[in-house]
Amino acid sequence: NHVVVRWRGDEEFESGRPGGPTLRVDGNAKVAQSPVDALLTALASCSSIDVVSILEKRRTPVQSLEIDVVGERANDRIPRKLIRIELTFRIAGAGIERAHAERAIELALNKYCSVRDSLDPKIPVEWRLELKG
Repeated sequence: NHVVVRWRGDEEFESGRPGGPTLRVDGNAKVAQSPVDALLTALASCSSIDVVSILEKRRTPVQSLEIDVVGERANDRIPRKLIRIELTFRIAGAGIERAHAERAIELALNKYCSVRDSLDPKIPVEWRLELKG
């Protein structure tokens, strides 16, 4: 992958592939996500792509999906790195069985998600499932 990040003043940046769509990032989290928020977003969206794909292959397509992500950061040192991440997957879809959704999440986070695999393996990534039929 190749992206170009352009400073736009203050702590604001614009990033994207050359000639492609852009993402805004704001260190103050006033006009866009902070860099850490963007990292949590990347983890949730990367793993969710696989969750949706796995459930679709089981012929139980996802009708709605929301991921609530909480990242706990170290407060006693600089950098204030992530020390724990929790994802709550809220999935709805006709015929989706809990065991299959849980297996899809497990596979997504521990086998297929390149963002998770790029994070420090010492950071615990925990997850829960809220399934609606």
